[in-house]
Amino acid sequence: MTGFNSIPNKPIVAIVGRPNVGKSTLFNRLTGTKNAIVSDTSGTTRDRLIAETTWGNKQFVIVDTGGLDLHSVEPVWDQVLLQIESALEQCDVVTFLVDTNDGITALDRDVAEILRVTDKPIVLAANKSDNDTRRSYASEFYELGFGDPIPISAYHNYGVEDLMDLVLSKMPDTSNVQEHEQGMRLAIVGRANVGKSMLLNSVVGEQRSIVSSLAGTTRDSIDVTIEHEENTITLIDTAGIRKRGKIERGIEQYSVLRSTRAIERSHVAALIIDASDYSTAQDTHIANYALESFKAIVIVVNKWDLSKTTGFTKQEVLSDIRKRFKFASFAPICFTSAINKTGIKTMLNTTARIYSEWSKSIPRADVRKTVLSAVAEHPPTMKGKRELKIYSAVQDGAMPPSFTFFVNHADMIHFSYRRYLENKIREDYNFEGCPLRMRFRGWHR
Repeated sequence: MTGFNSIPNKPIVAIVGRPNVGKSTLFNRLTGTKNAIVSDTSGTTRDRLIAETTWGNKQFVIVDTGGLDLHSVEPVWDQVLLQIESALEQCDVVTFLVDTNDGITALDRDVAEILRVTDKPIVLAANKSDNDTRRSYASEFYELGFGDPIPISAYHNYGVEDLMDLVLSKMPDTSNVQEHEQGMRLAIVGRANVGKSMLLNSVVGEQRSIVSSLAGTTRDSIDVTIEHEENTITLIDTAGIRKRGKIERGIEQYSVLRSTRAIERSHVAALIIDASDYSTAQDTHIANYALESFKAIVIVVNKWDLSKTTGFTKQEVLSDIRKRFKFASFAPICFTSAINKTGIKTMLNTTARIYSEWSKSIPRADVRKTVLSAVAEHPPTMKGKRELKIYSAVQDGAMPPSFTFFVNHADMIHFSYRRYLENKIREDYNFEGCPLRMRFRGWHR
């Protein structure tokens, strides 16, 4: 299975270069987003960051890679190199980015040596050519042996059009290849260092995200799509979410923001918690955020291979989690061990099932029957001389499941009666793992 099977029919462009030459700035320029973290800190981008984009009438995939530094002593840099090599192996065109402000460096020559052994087309771009003087410096990079360098300024959008014209001319023609429909988007979320990236790698079957024992290794959200039992699932690996007071300013702050946005663009959130340390308030905070965003949710107890050490039985853990997550009593709970690759199939089957629940629609007549029957069984209480009447209800949306109740006094709905109606809907139609959006609209006959 390849890491780019989410978009197998679109050309792939990898942006490669030493640290801090502006790769992420160019990525953001080409995608029209701020998905790549931009910082003056060397080595900010570690994982492959992937996005679909369009230039002119051409659709393609752009990949932002970590800065190549063969001399770094940082513990994860060997894995960064593997990620870059994977991107080079799977891409169609390489954009080799250098910095006119610094001139040719030893690291640039290291990158050039790596690129020389690839058979992929390489386009050399001399970034930070912000004025005529710096543009004249671009010719220096001809020495690297990749043809005429194109002077650009990704930040000021200078020369980017010329660069992309050349890049697009080297792309393979995929116009006759049929597109594949995208399916469920599954965000893998949780506290730092609970095993999210390792779990994703176990699912995908390749070293797709960097796995490290260092908390906060995954800074950007990473997408990869798999096929599972006729279901297309796009997995989104995210940076660990910490309490606001513990979030460092700068890179990690942006990463946390990106993690919450990953939840927002997902269909299902898999909340990963640590079997050896599952009783934390932060887990419930993350679950609350997913539910407030009306995403389906599954709670995944990872590192279950450590249960022999912790001494907790599965029943004890289930009971404790149910007490702590009373507000998400409808969420299924799975047990996995990413390192042993156990429980993975069950987790994927569960996410596919609750995605189906999140997407389904109930006929109008059936919803009305359920609600009116519930009201007849347990009428709402009066408030003074005012009497709450519920005339009807309808499911007026899916993804998430949304219900509108037609009442005479919308302000009289108490949270306890609201919960009663929700429970009755769940009794008849399940909606496992799904928060229900319930709205009450004043209406008079």
